[in-house]
Amino acid sequence: MTSQRRGVLIVFEGLDRSGKSTQAKRLADFLNSQNEGSAVLQAFPERSEPFGQVIDRYLRREIDLSERALHLAFSANRWEKEQMIRDKIEQGIDVICDRYCYSGVAYSLAKGLDENWVRQSDIGLPRPDVVLFFEVSPEVARQRGGFGEERLETETIQQKVAKKMEELRADNWKSVNADGSYDDVELAVRKIYSEIDRTAPLTSLEKV
Repeated sequence: MTSQRRGVLIVFEGLDRSGKSTQAKRLADFLNSQNEGSAVLQAFPERSEPFGQVIDRYLRREIDLSERALHLAFSANRWEKEQMIRDKIEQGIDVICDRYCYSGVAYSLAKGLDENWVRQSDIGLPRPDVVLFFEVSPEVARQRGGFGEERLETETIQQKVAKKMEELRADNWKSVNADGSYDDVELAVRKIYSEIDRTAPLTSLEKV
């Protein structure tokens, strides 16, 4: 008897308004149209979870948090979904994440927190099979609808985050030119998805 094919963990990363959320949803919709229930979309922060609710209030400028407390809240929010991610993948279901730990690390580093400290809290989370990094200039992102609605969406912060994201690149990262049309970008995403190796077991992050 052959074992069930495992699901894959696909992470969409990039600056705010780079189009990653749109494309993450498009991929999930496409996969489920081919095989209903074969993929789940998980956005971070997950605002329905306890730590996610704290983050939501912060982003809406309803409360203030210290930078370290904010970093740990974002990390804890990912840990709130860690077991769900592992369970889905074991069941053969693909998990598509709109943001993951790389965003948390990049934002905290951009705000000047200690690098060694920042990188510790996400060690042990499931390691993505692929990270799709949506490349778009902060200036172009700023021109897109909705930019600036939340606390961290300023051009100065976004420029610093872009630099830190570049420093986080690893061998499981793939660049996506986010300046193209939605359809062109979607085709590029599908191509990368089709090339994912499912034969290796899911591992955990040893470093971020």
